[in-house]
Amino acid sequence: MTMSTQRWPEQSFALLQVFLWVSFSLTQEPLCRQIGDPEIPQLSRDGDIILGGIFYFHSSWKSRENNYTQKPLPLECISLNFREFQFAQAMLFAIEEVNNSTELLPGISLGYKIYDTCGAITRSIKVALALNDGDESVSLASEGRCSRPVQVQAVMGETSSSPSTALATVIGAFHIPQISHFATCACLSDKTKYPSFLRTIPSDYYQSRALAHLVKHFGWTWVGAVRTNDDYGNNGMATFTETAEQFGICVEYSVSFFRTDPSEKIQKIIKTVKESTAKVIVAFLSHRDMEVLIHELSNHNLTGYQWVGSESWIFDSQIAAMDKKHILDGAIGLSIPKAQVGGLREFILDVRPLISSNNELFTTFWEALFQCKFKKAQLTEFEKECTGKEDLTGVENSFTDMSLMPIFNNVYKGVYAVAHALHDVLSCNKTCDNNVQLDPYTILQHIQKIRFKTKEGNEVYFNENGDPAAKYEIINWQPRENDIVSFVTVGVYDASFPAGTQLNFQNTSITWTQSSPQVPVSVCSEKCPPGTRKVLQKGKPVCCYDCIRCAEGEISNSTDAVSCVRCPHESWSNARRDACVKKEAEFLSFEELMGILLTSAALLGTSLTAAVAFIFYRHRKTALVRANNSELSFLLLFSLTLCFLCSLTFIGRPSDWSCMLRHTAFGITFVLCISCVLGKTMVVLMAFKATLPGRNVMKCFGPTQQRLSVLGFTLVQVIICILWLSISPPFLSKNFKEFKDKIILECSLGSAVGFWSVLGYIGLLALLCFTFAFLARKLPDNFNEAKFITFSMLIFCAVWIAFIPAYVSSPGKFSVAVEIFAILASSFGLLICIFIPKCYVMLLKPEKNTKKNMMGNRVPREF
Repeated sequence: MTMSTQRWPEQSFALLQVFLWVSFSLTQEPLCRQIGDPEIPQLSRDGDIILGGIFYFHSSWKSRENNYTQKPLPLECISLNFREFQFAQAMLFAIEEVNNSTELLPGISLGYKIYDTCGAITRSIKVALALNDGDESVSLASEGRCSRPVQVQAVMGETSSSPSTALATVIGAFHIPQISHFATCACLSDKTKYPSFLRTIPSDYYQSRALAHLVKHFGWTWVGAVRTNDDYGNNGMATFTETAEQFGICVEYSVSFFRTDPSEKIQKIIKTVKESTAKVIVAFLSHRDMEVLIHELSNHNLTGYQWVGSESWIFDSQIAAMDKKHILDGAIGLSIPKAQVGGLREFILDVRPLISSNNELFTTFWEALFQCKFKKAQLTEFEKECTGKEDLTGVENSFTDMSLMPIFNNVYKGVYAVAHALHDVLSCNKTCDNNVQLDPYTILQHIQKIRFKTKEGNEVYFNENGDPAAKYEIINWQPRENDIVSFVTVGVYDASFPAGTQLNFQNTSITWTQSSPQVPVSVCSEKCPPGTRKVLQKGKPVCCYDCIRCAEGEISNSTDAVSCVRCPHESWSNARRDACVKKEAEFLSFEELMGILLTSAALLGTSLTAAVAFIFYRHRKTALVRANNSELSFLLLFSLTLCFLCSLTFIGRPSDWSCMLRHTAFGITFVLCISCVLGKTMVVLMAFKATLPGRNVMKCFGPTQQRLSVLGFTLVQVIICILWLSISPPFLSKNFKEFKDKIILECSLGSAVGFWSVLGYIGLLALLCFTFAFLARKLPDNFNEAKFITFSMLIFCAVWIAFIPAYVSSPGKFSVAVEIFAILASSFGLLICIFIPKCYVMLLKPEKNTKKNMMGNRVPREF
């Protein structure tokens, strides 16, 4: 709850009053006399023990300019406040119950002195001093000091936070217990500043945190804030803002005002609300400041905002009655839990004892309550005369409104707390010890320790800060017919519960602003979906950000991710960037088009080789087959078959074993093939050399030597491969560099020297073969095989020379395809150039397949 901040003239007046009082207390005069006008209580009653009550029966006062050259005039109070009359009635009711009780303070009567402060802090301080020292003149010994025991043992009030801090500062020095029923500022929990202050309403420390929990629960991260410019609003909003920041909630604007501020300041607040983008407004306002604000909001018809309210106004029926344009429909906030005190309603509404006090204040109260006038002068035609016998039956105003019963209950509990403490101090049983010298400090200590239950079963106690347990009901404004607003309890906040379980909602539907069933959205930026990350907007709060898509290879799998996480080495982000998926393993497979084409080519080559072998076998006794060394021809066809088939080892998912097999099989089969071709070339060359007189070369290069040469050449390659496999064999490797989203499964060479040694040896044999074939290309023969070998070697060398740059520059599976293509191209080159012409003769030109035709004019000896 809130109270006014004071202006400098009033503060100066307060300081002046304190100065005069302190100066008087230090005087050495034998007769103590009060300087200034005495403060007369508005309500009083004698008793064995006196309790003080401080309320503001008026809400304001007329401003006057003080020139400080003469004694300031008393404040002229205006604007009756019916609520404070209700609070005073609640105090009187509790005192009456205690006095009529035979169990609590038996034989002891409680009296009271109740003052009106008009809502002014200066009067609060003056009244506090009056309650401390009294108003009567006191005669003392000639040299005695002007001092005596305090006049009251405890004070009930004030209603608001700012006056309570001033009051607690004054009477705290005398350790007089002060129990407030509605001052909620968290600052009052500081026992070093306010040692004698207690209250029966929870501290705003808990309410502010509860409001932050409420805002967080509904996902509102972008809110506006309006507060009363006093201790209540400023301290409460500071705690809310601090807690909200911890929850990731941003406050777009935070504005304050006081009900006495000029209209221009209120208009600035309205403009701020209009220009903002926040759709939720947290209002930490007193009910009187809310009345001012709702009036201006209605003038501008500012609907469509979701209001979140503090306990001061959220369950105030007068605020709801003022809201004719439904600005606050759907408001949600915290209130003190509902309470009932038996007999209190009837006592409050029984106002006849007040008018019987013949007090000018209560005469004015009666006139305002019943809208009549006591006949002091001629009445106008619109005024009716008060009789003093009016009845509240059928009267509806803020005095007959019992919606503040929880606060009445707080006043009631405060009086009973003092009574229970006095009961302990006076050692009451069936009677009380009247000889006990009462001391406010002793009473304060007992109040801090009391723990009892009221007749309704409500437990009353104070913690070490003088605060009660913090429990709130969550109230929702739900409009009904005939412009009536129902305050529906939709949940509970209990600060005594463990963290995370303090806020609990009931299975009750909530009505939102403009009677919408959907929870309003109030965010500076929409939530970033998975697959994106937040990037703060420059110069704006943390709730304002842009959603940036995660980079390739990074993901975010949660909403509003601050950063993206890089996927593991063998994974990659999916298209939505919200999950890591295992990278696709890329290799040359049998299922893809390239693999199918290469496999088909390999099988075609194998089939053609087999067909050629079959043709050669069918014609093995013909001159053409015999002239071309049938044994080497069949061995060459066999090696070509292996060459075609070894290309298949390069297709399919590689493994360590397949990597070793493919390179060694390729190296050995090709050496076998080239060795056979080299052997055939040497046979052709030696055969024609043998026709020269005196030459017997064929004896040195007969069938045995041919077989040994092929075996020897091949054995060298086998040795190279064994060394390669022994020292650093090929192995399966995963290439992550070529493609970001794929793993290339490839065979690493292990030893590059070994690989290039295999290729170099094949190249060396091919070069020898080409050289010999080139030398024998012009030998006289109608079917000189050296010509075809020369051409085949040209193709072979051209293919493998082109292979080297293509292999090095091709990525991934394409390098494998290049190697397979080179194997197949060179194999097809050998098959076609060496064997197809002979098959053509054997199948289509059989008449040329004779020894005579083969030798032409020069017939060499048979070999």
